Amino acid sequence: MCGICGIIGLKDKEIAEKSISLMNAAIAHRGPDDEGSFIDNGIGLGHRRLSIIDLSANGHEPMFSNDGRFALVYNGELYNFKTLRLELQRSKVGDTEPAYSFRTQSDAEVIIAAYQRWGAECLKYFNGMYAFAIWDKQEEELFIARDRLGIKPLYYWQGDDKIVFASEIRALLKSNLVPRKLDKSALCDYITFQTVHAPATIVEDVEMLLPGHYLLIKRSEANVPVKQQKYWALQDIALQSPVKPYEQICKDVKELFFASVERRLVSDVPFGAFLSGGIDSSLVVAAMSQLMREKVRTFSVSFEESEFSEAPYAAQVAKQYNAEHHEIKLSLKLFLEKLPEAMSALDHPSGDGMNSYIVSEATKNAGITMALSGLGSDELFAGYPLFKRLYKLEKWKWVSGFPFISLPFYAMNLVKHSATSAKLLEMAKLPNWELKNTYPLTRRNMMVNEAMQLLTPGASFDKVLNINPKHGILSKITVAELSNYLPDILLRDTDQMSMAHALEVRVPFLDYTLVEYIIGLPDNVKYPHTTKKLLTDSMKGLLPENIINRKKMGFTFPWSVWMRNDLKPFCESNIYSLSEREYFNKNNLQSLWQRFLQGNPRTPWYKLWHLVALENWIKENKIDA
Repeated sequence: MCGICGIIGLKDKEIAEKSISLMNAAIAHRGPDDEGSFIDNGIGLGHRRLSIIDLSANGHEPMFSNDGRFALVYNGELYNFKTLRLELQRSKVGDTEPAYSFRTQSDAEVIIAAYQRWGAECLKYFNGMYAFAIWDKQEEELFIARDRLGIKPLYYWQGDDKIVFASEIRALLKSNLVPRKLDKSALCDYITFQTVHAPATIVEDVEMLLPGHYLLIKRSEANVPVKQQKYWALQDIALQSPVKPYEQICKDVKELFFASVERRLVSDVPFGAFLSGGIDSSLVVAAMSQLMREKVRTFSVSFEESEFSEAPYAAQVAKQYNAEHHEIKLSLKLFLEKLPEAMSALDHPSGDGMNSYIVSEATKNAGITMALSGLGSDELFAGYPLFKRLYKLEKWKWVSGFPFISLPFYAMNLVKHSATSAKLLEMAKLPNWELKNTYPLTRRNMMVNEAMQLLTPGASFDKVLNINPKHGILSKITVAELSNYLPDILLRDTDQMSMAHALEVRVPFLDYTLVEYIIGLPDNVKYPHTTKKLLTDSMKGLLPENIINRKKMGFTFPWSVWMRNDLKPFCESNIYSLSEREYFNKNNLQSLWQRFLQGNPRTPWYKLWHLVALENWIKENKIDA
């Protein structure tokens, strides 16, 4: 796990060296163990290393192929590198490429060897989380790729006759080549969803490489607009045919999950697991304890406010599996102390991520460099309430042909337990209840009309949902979640907050073999009659019933209480500062803050916190807004 950066097309070598040095310094927190750079004719590569596999100096990057033709900078982990290494160490009859002679034990060299043999086709062989760039000296072209699920980030900017890329937006900005300009067109997206959906970002002309995509850029064509090329997509996953018996499906799920966890236990540094006490993280710990000889080291956050604390459940699971458990007690005092540095760690503004920062810091301080997480299970196994709601709405989409008055009635009965009245009103206005209309509405932090009231005229939002009509409804929702909410909020926040402490986080529920299997299943197998029924049926006997059946709490802080009291000066200062910016309607934004302070039920904390984070980020990064 590391940080990478680079420039292609910049002819001035002195400027390139300075820019790479500045970008490397900006991502030093991602890789405190080593630093490297390579500057040649029109190409510059930079790397900061966090040593996880092959801790020796042999793992230094940029890393070069045996013949010196290819140079690599790489961020991530390739879990099947040992199998691929064996494949690449031999040549088959008829192969034009000879066997590769490895000089290191690192997975990075496997990537170089794989690209040398298979070119862009190497990506179909990889199982891991990664963002990497390979420079081909002979062809004078740069190959940049990102993993299938978007676990590792990669941003790029193109201007004039050059392209700059990096693991973080802040590194791009530090290069002195990328303008620090807020993208007004992304503001409505950010306000309504507390993030900006890829490939766009909050910075004008800075794009994010999409999951399952790559770039191939010739040095002579650095001034030609780049085009992202797809090599894998959730929408392309085939359906299982014929469908296996349910008992066999459960057996397959367990085998795939345990294999995924086992792949993620390869490490040359101490590691552990995040343990909230919920089903997902508890199953990760259960699998680890059965696959490891030593004790699993687990980490959880507990609150002074008992109604927000899951600590007793985490302690119960840790005790059951004889784990070495670490409980991080979080008080308001500690939170306030950590708030400035946590906000500074945000690479892209977000309404989430603070919890990841706190638990990552405590985990790193305990001597852990890598941790496993239960992230992705809810999206894959229909763990959120929205799965049932959207499933029912999709089934009842024909009701849109009835008189308008029938829509609010059915909507109220289907989503009354968690949807706000504003969402119900928007639901009633939809032309129909097809998923392409209902899903974006469900994930909105704020309604579009509310967001537009906060902005000056000119902002817009248009999010198109890519759906495979052959998938079942639950698979369509999973694809939507794994394409939007997971990579653009949860994974991005996990990466930026954990890597702020040079902590690598691995996510076994997002092994692409498991993802493909679950998405390929029909709805009747996956419907959550009970919480994540397919998952819990597949893992029978691993968890006590009270862990499986307890009410889902989620991993959040008591924001409403804090923001009206000790955090009020910080929040108010940022809200009022943001309201003075030219893109915002001053009166409406300040009025929104006052309604929150007065306890207006239609103005919950989450409609304000991401705006606080946005203003703080703008100031921290000196953005022209």
